Amino acid sequence: MTTPGDPPTPEPLGPSSLAWRYFSDWRGMLIGLWAGSMQNMHPALGAGVEEHSHFFEERWERLLRSLYPIAGVIYDGPDAARTAREVRDYHVGIKGVDGQGRRYHALDPDTFFWAHATFVMVPVLVCQYFGRPLTEEQKERFYAESLQWYRLYGVSDRPAPANWGAFTAYFERMCADVLEDNRAARAVLDIRRIGKPPFMKWLPEVVWRVIRGPLTRPFVWLTVGMYPPAVRAKLGYRWSRRSAVGLWLVGRTVALGWHLVPFERRYHPRARAAWRRARGRAVGPVETPRRNLPPVERRGDGKHYAPDV
Repeated sequence: MTTPGDPPTPEPLGPSSLAWRYFSDWRGMLIGLWAGSMQNMHPALGAGVEEHSHFFEERWERLLRSLYPIAGVIYDGPDAARTAREVRDYHVGIKGVDGQGRRYHALDPDTFFWAHATFVMVPVLVCQYFGRPLTEEQKERFYAESLQWYRLYGVSDRPAPANWGAFTAYFERMCADVLEDNRAARAVLDIRRIGKPPFMKWLPEVVWRVIRGPLTRPFVWLTVGMYPPAVRAKLGYRWSRRSAVGLWLVGRTVALGWHLVPFERRYHPRARAAWRRARGRAVGPVETPRRNLPPVERRGDGKHYAPDV
């Protein structure tokens, strides 16, 4: 319940928004390592992941289930504010002191907004590398929409730049002056021994060990290519002209193939359900499948999204 002194709840985004069109299409999975490592390079985020998260014990499951509430803040319509508050509240207890004596809290506005900033960049990069780049006007509009969905969380928007131009300057400054090479970011990038995705449990382990390397190495290569130069330098990566041409060719191939994918099949289930509701179909809430849930002993932990499925 709101009181007279409370700020009004922002309007949820709808099907006419660019965020609906671009945020949860499956090409975003190509950006997964980029987003995870860029988030964890923030000192406070990295410390929170190291000290409070079981991410590296169930990497696929954590990633795949997190997509549901994250997308819900954009696609849940009248329920988007409730979804946003749930996402915010998963972070209430994530706080402490890192190895260098710096205090952190996941809900510190500067920290929370950085995570949001990486989500803002995901559709921009998807369009830039694997589709048709957004125009400056579209970027301005999309950024304004991103502030609309960010305010649903109920976390101060004090760190949020006013417009796209200011946001790009903020993002460059964060990459140059704040992000750091740390254990949490390196752990995201180290997928050499990653387990099978939950939807591939049927695959024999010996087969997965054979195909794991050829499947995972290209994702690290894509990630390095999409890093801002300042981040690439901090992590000690090099990027040649030949690699840049290779990334361009991969991107054009994905972009061409994407036109063959039926509209609804382009989207994550949470977004797909929203598009169906927008067309007048009665579609209930879509939650993560049981295979993605955290272990039973952690499902009552307030840090975890663990719906009753």
